Parts: sequence; C-alpha cells; structure tokens
Amino acid sequence: MARVDPKAVLAGRVPGRPPIGLMTGLAVTSACALVALGLYAWSGGAAGFAVGVIMAVLPVPLLVSLVLLLDRLEPEPWRDLVFAFMWGAGVAVLGALILNTYGYEYLTQPRFGTEQGHFLTATVGAPVIEESFKGAVLFGFLWFRRSEIDNLTDGIIYAAMVALGFAMMENIAYYMKAFEAGGGHQLEAVFILRSVLAPFGHPLFTSMTGLGVAYAATGRRTVGRWLAPIGGLLAAMVLHGLWNGSTAFGYRGLLVVYLFDLGILAGLVGVVIWERRQTVRLIGTYLPRYGGTGLVSPLDVQMLGRLPARKDARRWARRLGGSAAARDMANYQLAATEVALLHQRADRGLADQGRFEQRQRALLELMRDALERFRRDAPPPRRPQVPPWTHGGPTAFRPPPPPMFEPPRPYGTSPSR
Repeated sequence: MARVDPKAVLAGRVPGRPPIGLMTGLAVTSACALVALGLYAWSGGAAGFAVGVIMAVLPVPLLVSLVLLLDRLEPEPWRDLVFAFMWGAGVAVLGALILNTYGYEYLTQPRFGTEQGHFLTATVGAPVIEESFKGAVLFGFLWFRRSEIDNLTDGIIYAAMVALGFAMMENIAYYMKAFEAGGGHQLEAVFILRSVLAPFGHPLFTSMTGLGVAYAATGRRTVGRWLAPIGGLLAAMVLHGLWNGSTAFGYRGLLVVYLFDLGILAGLVGVVIWERRQTVRLIGTYLPRYGGTGLVSPLDVQMLGRLPARKDARRWARRLGGSAAARDMANYQLAATEVALLHQRADRGLADQGRFEQRQRALLELMRDALERFRRDAPPPRRPQVPPWTHGGPTAFRPPPPPMFEPPRPYGTSPSR
C-alpha cells in the first residue's frame, strides 16, 4: 500500500514535491537576518554583541512554546511557522533597521532636533515601518496560503511567530546598548522589561494585523471582509505607537499602557478559547455524517471533540504500539479536525465544489491510512485493552473480529479471498 504523506495532506501541498517557494523564501530571510546581525556586530564591540545575542535568544524557546500551546487543536504547518518567524527575524528587521535609521537621520532629526526627532521616530515612524514589514508576510499568507487560515486563532499564531522573530533580533540591539552603557543594573532592567514583563509586546501589536487578515480569509463576502486587514494593520500601528510613546510620561504612563495591553492580551486568549469550543462544535456537527464510511464512530467523535480525550487517545496508542502508533493517532485526529473545518469553509462559500471534493478525498484517505497503519503498528494484545474514550463501545480503531465460522455460500460459488 502506498504511504500517504500526512504532512503534505495536512499542509495542502502536493506530496513528494519540494516546496521550492518556501526554500527560496527561507534562503532570502536567512540572508537578511545575517546581514542584520553583521550590522549589529559592526556597530558595537564583540563582547556586547555576544551578550546581546545570548540574552535575546534565551527566552525564545519558552515564548514560542507558549504561543504554540494555543494552537494544539489544529496546529499550523511547521514550515509556514518557521517562515513567519524567519521573516520577522530577517526581512522585517533589516528593512525596519534601514528605514528607521535613514528616517531619523534625514527627516526627523534635521527638522525637529535630536530629542523630538527621537520621540517622533519612536512613536510614529517606527510603528508604521515595523508593523508594515511584519504585516507584509501576513498579507502574503492571505494571498498565497489563504486555505491555511481557518479561524482567528490562526491569524494570531502567525502574527505572534513573525513578531517573536522580530523582537528577538531587536532585543539584541537593546541589550548591546545597555551593555556598552555600563551593563550591570541597566542591562538587568532592560532584560526584565523586554523579556520578563513585556515579552509579548510585538506579538500583541502584530496580532491586530493577524486578526484582520484571518477575518478576511474566513469571513463571508462583505465590505468588512476587505477592510479588516487594513483596519488590523492600523490598530497594530496605534498600539505600537502608544507603547513607545508612553515612556515619555514616566512610569505612570508606561503602567497605564501596560495594563491596557494586558487587557487586550487577555481578550486574545479569550478569542482562542472561544474558537476552540467552536471547533469542537464543528466536529460534533460534521463528523457524524461520515459514520457510514467506517472511519469514525459516535464515540470517536466524542474523543475528537475534547482535548483531554485526544491526549488520552494518543497515550493509549503509545502504550499499544509505541511512537509509531501515537503518530498514527495524531494524524487521524488532525485529519478529522481538518474535515470539520473544510465543511465550515464550504458553508461560508469559501471553497468551491472542486476544491472541496479534492481536499475532502485527501483528508479521508489520510484518516483511512492512519487507521490501517495504527492496526499494523498496534496489533491487539493478548489481553484486549479497551480504548479509554469508548467505555467498551464500538470504535474505528478496533474493528469487529472476523466471524468464527464462515457463513454458508450458494452452491457453485468459490470462497471469498
């Protein structure tokens, strides 16, 4: 049996075809990141550069893990997430570095002086330039990878990834300046502010663009759908400008804007939780109609609609067949979730019949392949183990045993093979 490529099916690409566009994009973004690092190293000392890189990279794994924790029900393709992160760390940083520098030296500083020029660059120039560069990749996803954006959560996740890449590179410059200014308490204060108290500043700002792009990708065909990305980008610029400008009003101004941003962050988490419940409802609405295919039972639908039950199912699969069976279970769960989201897109008029049928066949084939692979990787043990979510009821993961005696055949027919 030909092996189905789960990653290709879930990502909606042709199996076996190398993603040339993605590879080219990663090469370009990596080159831009190297150029930006070179400019940082050239502008400061080796010791400050090394300290800046270490302190900037140190919290990134934790921050990325927290972002991806919000995307457990229907994870985005890792290739797209890596590209978004590298765009922020490469193209966005290098473009903003060049334009912010030239904007200050040739526009704001000559006209308004050093102090006021810095303030205008930080509160107006930098938010417009930086959010435009970060948002460009999100607009690119809307144009080229629209089918990967299924809900508002996806827009938040992609926005957070590009912003974390940008913040990591930007923090290098801040830590270098603090180190070269004397280090010590000043370096500690900058680290606490940027990596402990407000590590989600850039992700919060850019999430406004992500929300607008996601609404445009998933909303019905109305005027608001076309205006949403522009509105989201403007909201990102305003929030960014408020944060940068709050420092001019001392700690009180910074505290007011900080609490305001915390409220928005809580709202974004609330959106993710609400959409997770909506996706569970979609699974319960659309998956039962596939009961006749033998790919899903009513009890399997209940398992797919609860995150703890999905986790228990993967653990059960791992006990029976190790990592291979757990991977089969995970592929089955992801494909089933994508089927429900595909139906939602069709109901909103976002998927034509040809595209719907093609995608539906691929996902159902992945579910069937995952079941067959699971039965191979996790053969029934001597003492049958009941799947934890079934309470002994029927499930697609344990097909009924063959009959003990073959039923009688009409005279003159040969046995079935």
